Amino acid sequence: MAKARLNYQHLFYFHVVARTGGLKRAARELGLSHSTLSTQIRSLERALGCALFERAGRALELTEAGRVAQRYTDEIFALGGELVTTLRRELPMATRLHVGLVDAVPRVIVRRLLEAVLLMSPATRIVCRSDRLDRMLSDLALHTLDVVIADAPVPTGLGIRAFAHPLGDCGVTFLSAKSLAERLLAGRSPKQAFPACLDDAPLLLPPSTTTLRRSLDPWFQRRGVQPRVVAEIEDVGLIKSLGAGGVGVFVAPIVVEAEISEQYDVVSVGRTDEIKERFFAISAERRIKNPATLELTRARLDLFS
Repeated sequence: MAKARLNYQHLFYFHVVARTGGLKRAARELGLSHSTLSTQIRSLERALGCALFERAGRALELTEAGRVAQRYTDEIFALGGELVTTLRRELPMATRLHVGLVDAVPRVIVRRLLEAVLLMSPATRIVCRSDRLDRMLSDLALHTLDVVIADAPVPTGLGIRAFAHPLGDCGVTFLSAKSLAERLLAGRSPKQAFPACLDDAPLLLPPSTTTLRRSLDPWFQRRGVQPRVVAEIEDVGLIKSLGAGGVGVFVAPIVVEAEISEQYDVVSVGRTDEIKERFFAISAERRIKNPATLELTRARLDLFS
């Protein structure tokens, strides 16, 4: 008789549902829809031939089989974490570094951080992908990613074992095409120019869900300026391209202003340290041991010095 084969992705979903106590919280943590997660759990129950949860009013409770399964999954995923830690300690010269990138982190900063890893000897191959932070943190828990480069620390309440290692912080600069900058600054003395020049200026901003936007909006209010938001765009590369074409002013970290100005032929209309962009390397390790990840975090010294 053929042996039953478990889908370990479904098993991990069960592990999260059992730990968080419900489909709604687990779906939020995993970045899945409620219905998708429910379907995956039912698939696992069919594969195991037994019910893992039962209804208790509007809540879910583990069945006896579910409690047995939870004991096993706690051990399985704890052992998985130990396996990765042990292999990284005993085989320190990893040949690949799997990196998750949050879209809001400027790729100029990412490039500067990853260059240090690419120059390592022996060579390390970098495998990058972009996604939402919550989904990549789930992949970090599954050890399919080694590190996530983000513009925010680990959100509270996710229930995922992950640690944010600060890479650095800096103020921001407001950049635009030269023709737009000249128009915004025309007739203003240096003391009057910024941030007054942003009043009714066309701005290209990230969405309101991003960390940067949540800092920008109250700053505009405190400074008494009302920019004209012409577009809200998640893709930072597209924002820069539109800004270079004179569509509007965009915001970037001060530490990479020179590179962005040269690459896109834009100039700064003003800078401020009142708004801080912060960057983090998030890993499953409280103390980073992976040599490639360590090299990435050391690169911050050159970038943010």
